[in-house]
Amino acid sequence: MLLNAFLIALKEIRRNILRSILTILGIVIGVTSVIAMVMIGDGTTANVQENISKLGTNMLTLRVGQERRGKPRSDNSARAFKQVDIDAIKNQIVNIKAIAAENSSSVNAIYSNKSYTTSIIGTSNDYFVIKDWILKSGREFDQNELTFGQTSCILGTTIVKQLFDKQDPLGAKIRLNNFACTVIGVLKSKGAAAFGRDQDEIIVVPLKMFQRKIQGNKDIKSILISINESKNIKQAKKDITLLMQERRAIKKSEENNFYIRDMQDLLSTMTSTTKMLTYLLGSIAAISLLVGGIGIMNIMLVSVTERTREIGTRLAIGAMESEVLLQFLVESIVLSTLGGIIGIVLGISIGYFAVHFMELPFIINTQIIIIAFIFSTLIGVIFGYFPARKAARLNPIDALRYE
Repeated sequence: MLLNAFLIALKEIRRNILRSILTILGIVIGVTSVIAMVMIGDGTTANVQENISKLGTNMLTLRVGQERRGKPRSDNSARAFKQVDIDAIKNQIVNIKAIAAENSSSVNAIYSNKSYTTSIIGTSNDYFVIKDWILKSGREFDQNELTFGQTSCILGTTIVKQLFDKQDPLGAKIRLNNFACTVIGVLKSKGAAAFGRDQDEIIVVPLKMFQRKIQGNKDIKSILISINESKNIKQAKKDITLLMQERRAIKKSEENNFYIRDMQDLLSTMTSTTKMLTYLLGSIAAISLLVGGIGIMNIMLVSVTERTREIGTRLAIGAMESEVLLQFLVESIVLSTLGGIIGIVLGISIGYFAVHFMELPFIINTQIIIIAFIFSTLIGVIFGYFPARKAARLNPIDALRYE
């Protein structure tokens, strides 16, 4: 009986092919929109995660000042960090993989007749470990360069392209503001990070050189700390907070004049935000599925009206109400399921081209595809039931008399 109902449904769909296509159009658009939106959202989420991970893995950033806006400390004691603070953290806090100062400024780099304004970072070799930087060529700073602040520098690939074009920069002397610096290394390209910032637009120099030549004092603006395992980040953050409160003589009743930023917290916040937006867009797109369901119900009601005499004949020769109900219900389900399948194919195709155009990772969310397909089938059941019930309850005599 079910097979017979399915064959009759296919026959009716083929007989009115154009009407059938228009009937399932709402379902197709709905499923396509949901899948494409979710694919773009998932790609965006993965891209955000990748970009944030480029900033450093398991990293804590210790900065001077207050994290949130509010009433400043009355004693104005938000003094800068010193090298002794780095040494104290390194010696007293466990599970630390690497620790480095990060002082930054803007400089005008000049080589030959070319110049380029960029960021300069004063730090140590641990900076490359924390930030996951890999040397493309050359070497890191040696101990003499770090201890005495010799004028050596390591360049990002953007700086190399801007100043040297295709020349080998190793050993060359570039001018940074009013002093010369010898290029000893080139960093491997990282590309754009979060919010489109070019990470390769960077010059790294020894901290003491930065303090002497650019900054003019021994202050340290921020400290980067890499923890050996992500499970130890919370405890390390707590321990560093207590150590800094002790070293900076902050009482329990006072606000901290420093703050620690956790990259894992930033990653979680950004990921949850993009996921929420993804499902919000998907939910909005899913509304068109309901519109498609209403379209199916309207067309099925028209179909019942057109086939009233056929229904009356079937009922008159002994067909049961359940058989007539099943026939129209199966036809509705076949229509909505067909629309769901076409929508899935179109959704994946459009999603693929969209993420490719936007340079996002291509991720197929199997769960959403299954949900969209099931939902499209349920649309056929829900919105097809009323027309099917109307057909099954027709009075055979009245149906045969219908003109």
